[in-house]
Amino acid sequence: MVILKQKHKPLLMKKWPNQRLSAFTLTELMVVLVIIGILMLIALPIFDDLFGDTYSIEAQNQLKYLQSRQQAYYQKNFSYAGDLHEIGFTQPKTIDQEGDARYLYEVVEAGKNSFRARATAVADFDKDGNINVWEIDQDGKLDQITPD
Repeated sequence: MVILKQKHKPLLMKKWPNQRLSAFTLTELMVVLVIIGILMLIALPIFDDLFGDTYSIEAQNQLKYLQSRQQAYYQKNFSYAGDLHEIGFTQPKTIDQEGDARYLYEVVEAGKNSFRARATAVADFDKDGNINVWEIDQDGKLDQITPD
């Protein structure tokens, strides 16, 4: 008895002579990255003002907190404190000291009937040469002394 062996070809993907897989070329990807980079360069100056406004909210909130601490101190001592430590206000670590705060806080003047506290930025946020400064008084009136 003779057994005929058939030759079986392994199952492979059929190759179509004119068919190509669709893909992006390296050149096309580089063009897209260049376009994204140009759009980012256009958008960044617009966001600088937004960051400066956001940072000034930090100063306003901290000064309001400092003013409330001064009011509590005044209720006990009938005068305002000239030192931040007297009212229990701890200076947050600034970005220069590997912290998150962008302002330094100080009591500029304090007396029996009034006080004034100041927040001074540690950096020029919009790089125009002006450092942002905010002040608050015993009535809670916030003033931007030097806008940035």
